[in-house]
Amino acid sequence: MKPEDLQLLIKEFNLLSKGTVDFNKYTWYSLTHHSTAIEGSTLTESQVINLLEYGKPANNKPFEHHLMVKDYFNALKFVIEAAKKKSEITPAFISKIGSLVMQNTGCEINAIAGTYNTAMGEFRKGSVRAGTRLFPDYSKVPALIKNLCNQANNELKTAKTFEKQCNLAFEIHFLFVSAHPFGDGNGRTARLLMNYIQAYFGLPLSVVFKSDRISYINALEAARKTEKLSTFFRFMYNQYAKFLKSEIAEMKPDPSKKPGK
Repeated sequence: MKPEDLQLLIKEFNLLSKGTVDFNKYTWYSLTHHSTAIEGSTLTESQVINLLEYGKPANNKPFEHHLMVKDYFNALKFVIEAAKKKSEITPAFISKIGSLVMQNTGCEINAIAGTYNTAMGEFRKGSVRAGTRLFPDYSKVPALIKNLCNQANNELKTAKTFEKQCNLAFEIHFLFVSAHPFGDGNGRTARLLMNYIQAYFGLPLSVVFKSDRISYINALEAARKTEKLSTFFRFMYNQYAKFLKSEIAEMKPDPSKKPGK
């Protein structure tokens, strides 16, 4: 999906969603479902909606998964409000997002350099691995996050074109998850930072579909191995288009249904 083609989808999306009651809320429910499902939540999208809209828990689903969903939704609301205020991206801002993501499922972890609390958004003090990938040493995390914040804030001021704005959102997503500063919640926080940048520029939010989790991981790993972001950008542009198309299809009237029926 080319950026110019994606812009056409966004134009149609914005036109259809204008004036739609509670449209953003249900989009946020969808984002919450997919982002938590990628990290292990077993709640279906309809169960996520029932939980967040009506406070109705899902039968026979782990209580922790309900907490994960609620925490993510609260973190997403925080990010959207911060984008309206054009808040600066700082290590403290990132820690706040991380603390909201892990508010009710985080814990204290004893590591090589001491104890830290994932529910407090504290940076890790030990090594972390995902599959075969060993992430940067914990001692490098503060500098990596400081550099990420500096880059993000500088480019938020200078990214004037749609493509540059999208690329910034996707690059910060990639850089954050590659730094893996927390003991848990890194993927969710990375996707929320991406959504923050999109909301900052007034763009529709994008999602990584739970069904594309393996392709997502492979795209991240390919970008790390080649030290080129093109693979990850291509994946994210396609995900963005896929989400917009699904939302547009939901909003378009069904031609098979005649008026009055």
